[in-house]
Amino acid sequence: MMHGFIPPQRYFPYLTWPDIAAMSDKENTVIIQPVAAIEQHGPHLPLAVDSAIGLGVLGKTLETLNPEIPAYSLPNLYYGKSNEHYHFPGTITLSAQTLISILLEVADSLYRAGFRKLILMNSHGGQPEIMNIVARDIHQKYGDFLVFPFFTWKVSNIVAELFDEREQEVGIHAGAIETSLMLTLLPEQVRMDKAVCEFPPDSPPDSMLSMEGKLPFAWVTKELSQSGVLGDATIADKAKGDRILAALVQGWQQVITEVYHFQQPQVSTT
Repeated sequence: MMHGFIPPQRYFPYLTWPDIAAMSDKENTVIIQPVAAIEQHGPHLPLAVDSAIGLGVLGKTLETLNPEIPAYSLPNLYYGKSNEHYHFPGTITLSAQTLISILLEVADSLYRAGFRKLILMNSHGGQPEIMNIVARDIHQKYGDFLVFPFFTWKVSNIVAELFDEREQEVGIHAGAIETSLMLTLLPEQVRMDKAVCEFPPDSPPDSMLSMEGKLPFAWVTKELSQSGVLGDATIADKAKGDRILAALVQGWQQVITEVYHFQQPQVSTT
């Protein structure tokens, strides 16, 4: 079915136009646009990892969300800006300009329909900056349109309890964390017999520069990994994936609830 992980009653495309026209609290209804990628994730994981994780987390969240909170998922944007994985077969990438244009035009349509709260739920680590740009541009264009550029993994989670510091810091792609969650969400698509451990070359111990962080440098994956993996996929297991999913779902339930009640701060003019 089209809705996949998303509960059918929460799937925006299953609504009719009279359903939308008749909504009584449209300005506070939370519309969620999942944004992900189709890109290499090493020899053991499918290209759809980011999409599967975003939709899996969102689906479970909407399934257990307070039914009094109106929230709907748009269809997932499977293609994203994935040019850091350009050199690995199977990666499909949009330009930043194309992805920005798609999101801006989706927002135009939602605003025209009367919606005023939009979450950009991004699950691909290569495009948070795009979400931030789009959110600011939409809100600047429509002052009463509240837009939230969120990263799926940024809600409270328990990754720090399950994995060591190195895996948390540089195990950022197809390593133990993503592989564990995929063993929970799509176990039949995980090839653990092909899992590898490969970390990027170490930076000098006194360097202020890093792959990601306060002072990052630009990189493409082939410079850092032969397999396409950044992390230790061999230590992944489903029990950890179950705990990661439960924590992410709990965090996303709180986030969607807060967005539903959120009002834009305004400086007093008196």
